[in-house]
Amino acid sequence: MSSRRSRSRQSSGSRITDDQIIDLVSKLQQLIPELRGRRSDKVSASKVLQETCNYIRNLHRQVDGLSDRLSQLLASTDTDSDQAAVIRSLLME
Repeated sequence: MSSRRSRSRQSSGSRITDDQIIDLVSKLQQLIPELRGRRSDKVSASKVLQETCNYIRNLHRQVDGLSDRLSQLLASTDTDSDQAAVIRSLLME
């Protein structure tokens, strides 16, 4: 038994166990489209974490792009129009 595993079992009340880490990495892998179809035993935890970071960065870029497009749309829309009201209601959700 490795010393890491021994330590995790000794303080299992306050630390996450190796089995919990494996379970969490597996769940995370299922959330990432690039990794979803792969067998979990074929993908390392570091690869899952790396792809997760890439995916989150990509989502941030998409949100920024959509935010910019929305700002442009709002700037070109009459603030009292029905279209502006729809946009405002969507933002409130």
